[in-house]
Amino acid sequence: MSSTEGQVHSAASREAKEPRVLVVEDEVVLADGIARGLDKEGFEVEVVHDGLAGLERGRSEEVDAIVLDIMLPGMNGYKVCRNLREEGVGTPILMLTAKSGEYDEAEALDTGADDFLSKPFSFVVLVARLHALLRRSTDAKAQPMVVGDLVLDPLPRTCRRGEVPIELTTREYELLEALMRNPGTPVSKQELLEKVWGAEFDGDPNVVEVYIGYLRRKIDRPFDRRDIETVRGVGYRMSTPQGVGGG
Repeated sequence: MSSTEGQVHSAASREAKEPRVLVVEDEVVLADGIARGLDKEGFEVEVVHDGLAGLERGRSEEVDAIVLDIMLPGMNGYKVCRNLREEGVGTPILMLTAKSGEYDEAEALDTGADDFLSKPFSFVVLVARLHALLRRSTDAKAQPMVVGDLVLDPLPRTCRRGEVPIELTTREYELLEALMRNPGTPVSKQELLEKVWGAEFDGDPNVVEVYIGYLRRKIDRPFDRRDIETVRGVGYRMSTPQGVGGG
């Protein structure tokens, strides 16, 4: 069965609700291959071949995750992702980037993608990344995390200090979430890499320091705080309300 616009792939014999993945890819053969493979792995898959259709279907609450190509007719993947995030859609997005496309990867994260995968990619890795994104999404359906006056609310993925809203990118949000889960407890750089960027991440590990800097400029410095502490030789921790900020 070939992939067609808006087609849903799923095994009729499965009774339990399957995670529903929207694949937005204009290369029909590749899209069909992804859909067939994900179907065999227990996903329900819907395929569309242009950015405008991807934006429209991506708004649906029925979609649990989105696999989004960058080069699309109608609207490119960056704009689709950015528009969805600006509309408050928090569905996990895995963006497909060019091989060794560091700028593609950086822009994917900046526009709100949760993860990226460079073409050509291993299907095994694609499935693993999707499972990881879905686990994070499920875990996020919890109560807001609160440390002092800093509040991280998983629905709809917002952050505020007191009554002041703080705009975070997806990666910044996940990094802050990893630190706020255990306030006062150091988290190693390697652990942060695995939790936020994934175990398969093979880029520059200094990306953690870069994003810690981004977070500090948003949640600490404007409020004269130093809540994100550097633990020399270990990693970072979120100070408790009684703690004294480090640096």
